[in-house]
Amino acid sequence: MSGQRIKIMSYNVQVGITTRRPHHYFTHSWKHVLPHTQRLENLDRAASLLSDVDIVGLQEVDAGSLRSNYINLAEYLAFRAGFPFWHHQVNRNLGRIAQHSNGLLSRFTPAEVQDITLPGLIPGRNAILARYGNREHSLVLIMLHLALSRKARCRQLAFISDIVNQYPHVILMGDMNCRPDSPEMQLLFQRTQLFEPAEETLTFPSWRPRFHIDHILVTPGLKVHKVHALSHAYSDHLPIVMELDLPVDIRLATLAA
Repeated sequence: MSGQRIKIMSYNVQVGITTRRPHHYFTHSWKHVLPHTQRLENLDRAASLLSDVDIVGLQEVDAGSLRSNYINLAEYLAFRAGFPFWHHQVNRNLGRIAQHSNGLLSRFTPAEVQDITLPGLIPGRNAILARYGNREHSLVLIMLHLALSRKARCRQLAFISDIVNQYPHVILMGDMNCRPDSPEMQLLFQRTQLFEPAEETLTFPSWRPRFHIDHILVTPGLKVHKVHALSHAYSDHLPIVMELDLPVDIRLATLAA
């Protein structure tokens, strides 16, 4: 018997920067450190995708610095899309220049939220763990943005696998910077019960998707109905969306915004 159906999304928003061609990484590079007028317009377009999504994991937002006009972008997206709960996690604090962050938006209030520091030679890669429901009947969502180095990703996923194995019902999602058949992802699959419901969901680069590096993984007790990427080319990644049914003994109450 299936329980409550929810819809979740993972999205690397690239700090609201439009990237539609490879040369934009060079010509738009100044937008990573300076404000620009289209940033909030791009995020407004992103917010329009979230009207029917219950939980969103965000990568590459800013917690409020010069480049974002001192606006917390996770909070801004929560407000524009009507989410009553939001949380941000600063990964690299460069003061007034940049506040590199992850974000969580939710229509349900988590019982607890933890900021988890991931291992790596270069500090600044973290994960957000949100637990919903009570301890006997809980859903745990972990959102992360892994390193660019394969060696670091292996260490990070080995570390995360120990956390995943503490809970029966887990969703692990984010920009993992690697494909499902990579050694580091295979390590994760071998150490946990997590699996990838979709064979291939191409998310990068957004203007011509060729790589499956954004993922939503689940444990077997969660029944997945649909996984797909949305055609929303205002970042260099496409958002990935999943609809799934929770076990009958887990029930999440929606809050008013």
